[in-house]
Amino acid sequence: MSFFNTISRSMTRAQRPSKRATTPTSATFSPTEMPPPPSPTVPSPRTSPIPRPLYLSRPFVEAALVKGNFKTIVMLPKYVDIMEWVAMNIFDFYTNLNEFYGVIAECCTQQSCPTMMAGPTLSYTWINQERKNVHLPAPTYIDYVMTWIQNLLNDEATFPTKSGHDFPQTFPSTVKHVYRQMLRVFAHVYHAHFHQLLHLRSEPHFNSLFAHFLAFGREYELLDMKDVKGSSSAPVGIGQLYDRWREMGILEG
Repeated sequence: MSFFNTISRSMTRAQRPSKRATTPTSATFSPTEMPPPPSPTVPSPRTSPIPRPLYLSRPFVEAALVKGNFKTIVMLPKYVDIMEWVAMNIFDFYTNLNEFYGVIAECCTQQSCPTMMAGPTLSYTWINQERKNVHLPAPTYIDYVMTWIQNLLNDEATFPTKSGHDFPQTFPSTVKHVYRQMLRVFAHVYHAHFHQLLHLRSEPHFNSLFAHFLAFGREYELLDMKDVKGSSSAPVGIGQLYDRWREMGILEG
């Protein structure tokens, strides 16, 4: 199902209860501005062998709360408006990701994560107000992303919660950008903090959340595979996880 082919549809919808999650705030980020998509940069390649990430190793790669293919839980329910379905799931993914990050936030510091790494040879850069690519510590980068998404969720013009208020025509492109940013937060947590999730025995919960996120994004064309996998010279760590879950039958191609 193509989410972007539904823009011309009537977007009449039922009322959705308004609920919001609490996120960190940033004194240096304007919450009313939507940041442009950051661009990945490639550090010099390493010469030493790169160890296999824990999240790709057994039994952790198989740890999950949900068994079987996630296709069945992302399908649009009968009589549910697609805009409403996507909005509700965006809110849930954001809320759960925000809670998981809050648990390991004290381990994600400017000292431990001086850049927003998402793989051994990949880090994301932020585009500042001067339109320049800058490296930010991961906690700062994530704070900017989560603050921006929270402000969008609070914006009735973007995520309407009152009966009779329609979604804007720009909603599909906006949520695609939101999805890309959340994907990068997932990627950093897997790359830099999966061992902390293991210590908390939370890997089945986080794996299930991420598999659901990937399945939903692919079903409604909110994810580009280049964002999931990266390039040959700068692969995203979770790209191999996506392929592994496809082999296991958890995700579809």
